[in-house]
Amino acid sequence: MVPSVGDLRTALGLAVRAARVERGWTQEQLSEAAGLDRTYVSGLERGRRNPTLTTQKRVTDALGKPLHELVRAAEEML
Repeated sequence: MVPSVGDLRTALGLAVRAARVERGWTQEQLSEAAGLDRTYVSGLERGRRNPTLTTQKRVTDALGKPLHELVRAAEEML
């Protein structure tokens, strides 16, 4: 069965949250490091946002992780 877009967004958001918590950061710290609004980061982590590849790259760069690791973590959750 192919996962829905909502499932993919939720899994990606959970992967972002896990990486942020692993780093010991708040949403505000991540948003500042990635150049995003804190409410955007909140929406991303809750699966309410559909980030572009550019935004995903900004988030992973801020977290010090390669983009493929975040995507792999999201895929493993599905």
